[in-house]
Amino acid sequence: MISFRQTRFLVSASEFKQCPPDDGAEIAFCGRSNAGKSSAINALTGQRKLARTSRTPGRTQLINFFGVTDSVRLVDLPGFGYARVPTSVKEHWHRHLDSYLRQRRSLKGLVLLMDIRHPMKEFDGMMIDWSRSSGVPLHVLLTKADKLSRGAQQACLHGTRRELPNTISLQVFSATMRSGIDELQHRLNVLLEPSAEKKEP
Repeated sequence: MISFRQTRFLVSASEFKQCPPDDGAEIAFCGRSNAGKSSAINALTGQRKLARTSRTPGRTQLINFFGVTDSVRLVDLPGFGYARVPTSVKEHWHRHLDSYLRQRRSLKGLVLLMDIRHPMKEFDGMMIDWSRSSGVPLHVLLTKADKLSRGAQQACLHGTRRELPNTISLQVFSATMRSGIDELQHRLNVLLEPSAEKKEP
C-alpha cells in the first residue's frame, strides 16, 4: 500500500511544456471551481497547507504537481466554472488542461470532485465522457458531505450512482470531517497498483 503522508510539493505549471518529466504514474484531481480539490488533497495527505485552498472559486490557476514517491505523483488541476478571471485566462487554462489530459502518458487515473449538493453539472459530464473515451479510470468524490444529513448523503449517493457508468467508482467525502479518506486511499492504490508492483524489490 502506498502511503500519502509524505507527499511533497514539486512544481506548478502554467503551460503544458512546464510539466515535470512524463514518467512514473500520476493521479489527477479535477472538478468545478470550489469543488474542494485542494482540501481533498490536504485531507488525503494529512497536511493542512500542502495544496492552497481558498473560498474564492478559481484560485487554482496552475497545474500543481505533488510527489508521493519517486515515481508517483498527485496533480491538482485548475477548476472549471465561474472563476472571476478574464475570458482570455480561462481559455488559456482550458487549452493547457486539454493538452495535459490528452498527452500525459503517466496519467493513470482521475478523481472527479463534485459538491454533493450540486452533482452532475455540465463539466462533470464532460469529464465522464472523456474518461470513457480515453480509457483512463475515473473515481468520483461527492465532497462537502458534512453540509447534508446522513440520509440526504445516501440519497445523493444512490441518485448519482444511477447516472454513472458501472465502470466509474463513487463515494461520499468530507475533508472537514475527515470522512472517506480511507476509502479514497484504497481507491488510489488500486489505480496505482501496476506502478506499486514495479517498485517492490
